[in-house]
Amino acid sequence: MMFDPRLILALAVWIAYPNHCLGQYHINPPKTIFPDLELPSDHKHTATVFEWKNLQYGFPSEQEREQLIRDGRYNPDSPIPIDIDVYYPPNGSPPRHFVTSPRFGQGVPFSLAYVTNVQRENGSEIQAYPSYQWHSSHGANCDGLTSVYRIHIDACGQMWVLDSGEIEFVQHCAPQVVVFDLATNQLIHRYRLPETSYKAKVSRFVNIFADIRDPPPSGQCKDVFAYLADPTSKAIVVYDVVGQSSWRIENKFTYPDARFGTHSVAGESFELLDGPLALAVTPLGLGLRRHLIFHALSNELELAIPLDILNNATNWQKGFSSSLSDFVTLGRRGVQCATHAISRQGFWFCGFLEPIGIFGWDIRRPYDRGNVQPLALNPVTLQFVSGIKIVRRPADGQEELWLLSDRLQKIFAGTIDYGEINYRVMRCDVEDLLQGRVCF
Repeated sequence: MMFDPRLILALAVWIAYPNHCLGQYHINPPKTIFPDLELPSDHKHTATVFEWKNLQYGFPSEQEREQLIRDGRYNPDSPIPIDIDVYYPPNGSPPRHFVTSPRFGQGVPFSLAYVTNVQRENGSEIQAYPSYQWHSSHGANCDGLTSVYRIHIDACGQMWVLDSGEIEFVQHCAPQVVVFDLATNQLIHRYRLPETSYKAKVSRFVNIFADIRDPPPSGQCKDVFAYLADPTSKAIVVYDVVGQSSWRIENKFTYPDARFGTHSVAGESFELLDGPLALAVTPLGLGLRRHLIFHALSNELELAIPLDILNNATNWQKGFSSSLSDFVTLGRRGVQCATHAISRQGFWFCGFLEPIGIFGWDIRRPYDRGNVQPLALNPVTLQFVSGIKIVRRPADGQEELWLLSDRLQKIFAGTIDYGEINYRVMRCDVEDLLQGRVCF
């Protein structure tokens, strides 16, 4: 397959901009770099684990399903999967796969689910997590879950859930962070955002990253800062779990760029002017000053802010002008990518909209066209990767890259065909992807 020269040009034309490298904070120099990959003439595949024409929901009973359809609370074509995360139980049991489908409309029966082994006509059946009752009030009970965009499973076996509290863009409950112990499926923590941390009728929280600063095996998983992306109000919220407080960061670095408000995927386009979406932190143990690395969906800039600055609430008391000199512009890519993830060795992965594929970067090197490399290209299966996670496999300690693609451009354009495969969950070993080996 030959790529359109315009796509290659879009990758090559990186406007001259002062690029910074997190490696300037080296204690020990890196021992590995990306292989010298060039844009291939044919595409490599990631392995597909699940695929759906539309999501297949399971219910407590057939009567419940029929009642929800009559009430307008379930429309089989309404749910859109957004995120994926995977949990490997420490006892060696099979992994558990979780997906989210926010309540953009009224027809979504639950927005956080696990994938079952039950096979239905259009794909694997999903069941509500942690139970159907957590979702069944549809926003009437704020002690439940209203609308979940994304989740983060940490190294301690805890699932961090970001609940936007809205249905069809109407705020029913305050945004909240809810944490479940995956070993017991029990609620272990809840934090409702105070009104000072979000803008009523404007904010829409869509991503969460929990930085465990005392991880296992020696730590107790108590020292945590969680970072929340609020793209519609153009802000990042920091949540100090120990201090039980949160604060907003909103400034010129968290804003979108109007030139990147048109998102084009596979010949179709949609308009969206969103702020911060992608969140990840410098891994522990690399000998680097640790940063939150982030970008807006509607921007080409890759940005960073040191965690020691970000995690100190007193640094953000001046509003828009707070700590501006501490932000680092890593570089620009000339195209949008949605969410990203960083491996423990410091490799960043993101799904580009054009060319359609997964690209990678070693965070210790400059963020430029020479170091941001294509790792997997597939114009069919990788259309709009909205969920991306790095998961450690306990059996051998290797890391896996998990992806969820959802053809979002077709949903915006109204051209989605439910006779086709629209939603896919894929995986590849990180090392295989970096070395150009076939995923399996």
